[in-house]
Amino acid sequence: MTNTGSGLLARLRRILAPALFGPPALAFLPALTLATFWLGGETALLSMALGLPVLIAVAGGFSKLGDGLPHDSVTGMLLRDGFEHETARVYEECADTDLRSAVFVLELDDYKELADRHGLEAGDRIVRHCGTQIASVLRQHDTIARIGDSRFAICLAPTLQLDLELCIQLAGRMQTAAEEPVPLDGTSIYVSSSIGFCQRNRAPGKTGSDWTGAAVTALAEAQSNGPGGIRAFSVDMSKRIGTRSNLREEAASALESGQIQAWFQPQICTDTGRVSGFEALARWSHPVQGLIPPSAFLPALEEAGLMDRLSQVMLYNSLVAIKAWDAAGVQVPRVGVNFATQELRNPGLAGRIQWELERFELPPERLCVEILETVMTDQPDGVITRNILTLSEMGCHIDLDDFGTGHASIAAVRRFNISRIKIDRSFVMKSDQDPEQQKLISAILTMAERLDLETLAEGVETAGEHALLAQLGCGHVQGFGIGRPMPFDQTLDWITAHEAKLQDTPVIGRQTP
Repeated sequence: MTNTGSGLLARLRRILAPALFGPPALAFLPALTLATFWLGGETALLSMALGLPVLIAVAGGFSKLGDGLPHDSVTGMLLRDGFEHETARVYEECADTDLRSAVFVLELDDYKELADRHGLEAGDRIVRHCGTQIASVLRQHDTIARIGDSRFAICLAPTLQLDLELCIQLAGRMQTAAEEPVPLDGTSIYVSSSIGFCQRNRAPGKTGSDWTGAAVTALAEAQSNGPGGIRAFSVDMSKRIGTRSNLREEAASALESGQIQAWFQPQICTDTGRVSGFEALARWSHPVQGLIPPSAFLPALEEAGLMDRLSQVMLYNSLVAIKAWDAAGVQVPRVGVNFATQELRNPGLAGRIQWELERFELPPERLCVEILETVMTDQPDGVITRNILTLSEMGCHIDLDDFGTGHASIAAVRRFNISRIKIDRSFVMKSDQDPEQQKLISAILTMAERLDLETLAEGVETAGEHALLAQLGCGHVQGFGIGRPMPFDQTLDWITAHEAKLQDTPVIGRQTP
């Protein structure tokens, strides 16, 4: 509990410190010393020498000029300990007053993949650039810190006017600033970011740490809904996410009980606008905690050695879906299923897939086997090579996922009989606004055309990106701008609605006289 006197002192410090210890005032300090001596002699000079430190201490100047707190060597920002010190101060300052504040936690999406792809030095440059951009939209007395590899925390200086709408607007400005292109090695790197925030008057607990923890909880909720999300903290959110610490123990049983199922994200042909396929993606619908993001449960399954079992579940769900679409008279040419390196090392993989296809009486071309580009760049062993070639010879389509991130050679693309390359979302992002992104995509499409490969662009989020990719000659598109992943029972309605939109599209062509 903060009394009135301490609140008044805090406000006095906040007002006096910038005026007395900012660069303009400090520049006049030598002149002030000479003027004091000239006007009052040695007595006045001695009084100023003794009184000035007291005034600085009262106004908080010593803490401003040298707080003694550790700073990040890459960005120069405060680290977690310094940020917690500042949030504790602001938390108490806002208690029993009309002052308001908020804590924001922003994290760059897919930073680990970017650092792995471009190197740690490039990762530091990306973080430094994004941190500088975020700081540029903040006020002078707001606090920003780096509290993780790609995570920033912001505490707003107390103010009288700060409602939910203003917080959302500020979060949007931070997000836009963080997503400014990063110049790197002659090209531009685009990143997206997710933000969670908590207003001081909605903070749970009784400490600044609880306040920051609430913003982190909101961030986790934002990330669970895909990249680029913004979420404000609520008590219900805390209850939903707070019990996720035991996910590792539950993941294995969830896989066997059917809680982890395939959701399907549509893929569209840019020539016809029709559905050209779906990609099967693992989703965990928890009966209590709701939808749990793959980033939370996939590492647990991998540590438990259950990725091969997951691929069996995904394959089975996908083949069941194909049969159901066929029975409903819906045209879905193929479904893509992801297979990681660990699964491709299973000597019985090709035989198991062939048996499943025969059991469902489906031709192999209805199945698309998706492999990461890094599989081919990590010197694959003989079992991986044999599995991929056998599946290709069976008639399965082979998709090379995240193309452009693993530096696969053209020889490797040809050797593995790749059917289609999936252009990574990092190339697609902002491509309708950035000529450099357009050049990279054009180069990939030209190479694919020369090698007689199909192409699909991932991560398409806007109509502008969709239109550009179609104009450049990319055969297929996929992303939130087309359709989000959905459970099977929603796909039929989605397809029906999509087909209805195509019926309303005017036909452009030469009229027959």
